[in-house]
Amino acid sequence: MTPEAFRSLALHLPEALESEHQGHPDFRVAGKIFATLGPQEDWAMVKLSPPEQAALVQQDARAFQPIAGAWGARGCTRVELAKATKALVRRALNSAWRNTAPKKLAEQHNLEGV
Repeated sequence: MTPEAFRSLALHLPEALESEHQGHPDFRVAGKIFATLGPQEDWAMVKLSPPEQAALVQQDARAFQPIAGAWGARGCTRVELAKATKALVRRALNSAWRNTAPKKLAEQHNLEGV
């Protein structure tokens, strides 16, 4: 998975926009961040629920790890882009988008997630 592929998957989600957070790209829906690219764009972060995070880590612990600290305990998950498959990243982004989007918008779009 390349940073460009991650960006493309994120921006194909309904009403997703790219912005910037602490000097690196982030992806938002309704003004709220659902994913980011790291400063060097070699890793990313997706906002999952703790059960979604556990499922991805179990499926591919080389590519998905909890972010350190409280953010990780709440579901923020690091994605090692070079080790991640497109299918799992797509599922993770769909879940992160659904977790962040306003309920009404999320209900309008049936996205498969984790």
